[in-house]
Amino acid sequence: MDLVVLRLLFVLLLAAVCYFLKPFGLQAGWQGAIVGALTACAVIVFELRVRALNLRRLIGAVAGSILGIFGAALFCLVLRSAPLASPNSAALQIFVLLLMTYVGLLVGASKGDLLNPAALGMFFASDKPLRRSSKVLDTSVIIDGRIADIAEAGFIDGMLVVPEFVLRELQVVADSTDGSKRQRGRRGLDMLQRMQSNDKIQVQIVPDDFPSIREVDLKLLELAKKWEAKVVTNDFNLNKVAHLHHVEVLNINDLANALKPVVLPGERMNVTILKEGKEFNQGVGYLDDGTMVVVDHARRLIGRNVAISVTSVLQTASGKMIFGKMEENGRPVASETRGDGAVEPAAH
Repeated sequence: MDLVVLRLLFVLLLAAVCYFLKPFGLQAGWQGAIVGALTACAVIVFELRVRALNLRRLIGAVAGSILGIFGAALFCLVLRSAPLASPNSAALQIFVLLLMTYVGLLVGASKGDLLNPAALGMFFASDKPLRRSSKVLDTSVIIDGRIADIAEAGFIDGMLVVPEFVLRELQVVADSTDGSKRQRGRRGLDMLQRMQSNDKIQVQIVPDDFPSIREVDLKLLELAKKWEAKVVTNDFNLNKVAHLHHVEVLNINDLANALKPVVLPGERMNVTILKEGKEFNQGVGYLDDGTMVVVDHARRLIGRNVAISVTSVLQTASGKMIFGKMEENGRPVASETRGDGAVEPAAH
């Protein structure tokens, strides 16, 4: 809001100056005011474009412009000694100056990514590592809440970045007429407040936005590219899209799966059969952490707690699945026998 007010004041001030001074031979004050306002608008557009540049491109553009002006000055020295009429010589010199400056600006900005600002001193080197170590949070991971526990435990380093467009989306969810959505949105806002109140966690709300992009997920990816940061999420689809855009992702669900207890074939456990499985005569139960357990010959035992022996473990992108057979008298149910006499579990 402060920037908008300053820009409006700049437009009004320049329009007022041109109204009274009437530059370029303008006769009417209102003509000068229009010229001043248009000039101020052009300056503001240029300022917005410069603000969008990263540090490397900005340095490249400045260096290219300086080299272009220097080359134009040398060229103008040659033109002054040429046998040309004074008006033609002046016009040609101005044209060369504008051309060389324009070309230097564009070429310098396009080649700026090849520069290494860190070589210019600690002033330029201090900002980049800070951004690279930052983590951009999406809406789903804030609502999930586990990121607060992970950050408080010290397993997330660097700054946690929350864009204002994510904050606006959280507010929209918190103001929803749907009760469940409203509860999830308020939970996300509470989690943000909890992390901000913790001195050990660095949380920064950034105003960076990309008005030309409508989808919040794509805005997150653009911000991560701009900051060279990682995206923290538990959204499976955002995870896939981020990999397509070559953006690093920290998926909370992947972390949870990696921390689940390791279950090996042959291990014994107890599980309550809750429903029938997809295949014939299968029963399905769940461990305390939500891991699905598929048990052969357990369809008739729904609602009962049975002892099983693990036959195989399947790890998928959506989680872990355990397959097992019921035990009878402390021993696993008879398994299939191969032709060589060895015993192996039945395939699932």
